[in-house]
Amino acid sequence: MPPDAPEPSVSSSHSVRNRGELRALLGLALPLCIAQAGQSLMGLVDTLIVGRAGTSALAAVGLSHSLFFAVSSFGMGLMMGVDPLVSQAIGARNPLRARDVLWQGIWLSAFVGLVLWAVLITVPSGLPWVGVAEEQIVQVRAFLHFRAPSLPLMLIFLTVRAYLQAIGNPRPLVVSTVVANILNLLMVPLFVFGGASLPAWAGPLTHVPAMGAAGAALSTLLCTALEVLIVARAVAGIPVPGTPSLKPALADQLRAFRVGLPIGLHIAAEVGVFALAGVLAARLGPASVGAHQIAISFASLTFTMALGIGNAGSVRVGWAVGAHDTPQARRSGLMAFATGAVVMSLSGLGFALFPEGLARLAGAPPEVLPLLLPLLMVSAIFQVFDGVQGVGAGVLRGAGHTRFTFLANIVGHYAVGLPLTLLLSFGLGMGVLGIWWGLCAGLIFVALAVLWRFWRVSAGTLRPLEN
Repeated sequence: MPPDAPEPSVSSSHSVRNRGELRALLGLALPLCIAQAGQSLMGLVDTLIVGRAGTSALAAVGLSHSLFFAVSSFGMGLMMGVDPLVSQAIGARNPLRARDVLWQGIWLSAFVGLVLWAVLITVPSGLPWVGVAEEQIVQVRAFLHFRAPSLPLMLIFLTVRAYLQAIGNPRPLVVSTVVANILNLLMVPLFVFGGASLPAWAGPLTHVPAMGAAGAALSTLLCTALEVLIVARAVAGIPVPGTPSLKPALADQLRAFRVGLPIGLHIAAEVGVFALAGVLAARLGPASVGAHQIAISFASLTFTMALGIGNAGSVRVGWAVGAHDTPQARRSGLMAFATGAVVMSLSGLGFALFPEGLARLAGAPPEVLPLLLPLLMVSAIFQVFDGVQGVGAGVLRGAGHTRFTFLANIVGHYAVGLPLTLLLSFGLGMGVLGIWWGLCAGLIFVALAVLWRFWRVSAGTLRPLEN
């Protein structure tokens, strides 16, 4: 600044800092949104392609996805305990410590993934107790047979993602996601419908049998393995000062476990209520569960924008906390909240304005369409609050405050949302639409709760987890 220039006003200085924070947040969030969207896009592609195999296959994929994420969500959240440990280590300018945390997270991912794999393959045995038809159970069992082995791989990928985003290098995540989605788009039709209709020059591919819903699961398994290989190679090429320890260290794994346990429980609670919603929709018939699955697939895809912003907010808050800069952590967190609310409001507007176009894109069968259109309208409201609570979970995770999010989800989804779901869908006869209004009420409660919590804790002093 020239010596005779006037001093900037306080409001001008705040405005400059906020614009800088927004640019930094979006610069990190955009590739993370792409990478996150790619994960959901594979599930959406499964739904869109299998839906053309009939309502029964679509219902089986919808129920299978719900069960898979009900079980895997705990492991996904547990491994997010690595996120603040890595980002705070980077904020404290200790890259060797960040690499050590990565290796311990990989060991923990492999162990947790194997345990959850064993749990997942037993889940279909309980479906007759909730009234699911035997025809669907057979397809669900076949789907999970191929989907369950991807669990350890998926958790390792999430752990490596935490490291790459913490060091500000999300490019390998984008590359792995794009490559995996291209491969998935090619393999799903082949495995679902078989290769009999391919031309003779396709050679051995013409002998691939039609696997139905299970073919989509096999494709996802192969693509997940490819993603892990791509990001592992990227990490191997990143130098760090010193030599990281590759041996299992129980103390570090327990630290990550303690931080991640409330996250795992919170995500399990959230995904669990959505899985329960899928089971309740299945009791209403294949058309209802088909409509539910298409709507949740679209909502899950757009929610990845909130997750990307939340992950970026988590990293930036973690950097600031690691550097002992609470005012910067507060600024980063509140900017993430505001950005998530705006982006998801625009997404909700798209759901409200173009429900029929989305339904046509999904190839909804005629019996599903009348149920689907109202669900997409509810999703317009659903989007905003789902986005705020998703971002809130990220910024609180970066600050190391993970327990409150779990408690907010328990109260919001099970004391508010679930009773309303049962009342509206079965008590008042609103069917699958009542299920979605109940879910929406729970999300509103959680969104307001996490925003209040971050506002309160960031007004004090935020301390690194390893102090």
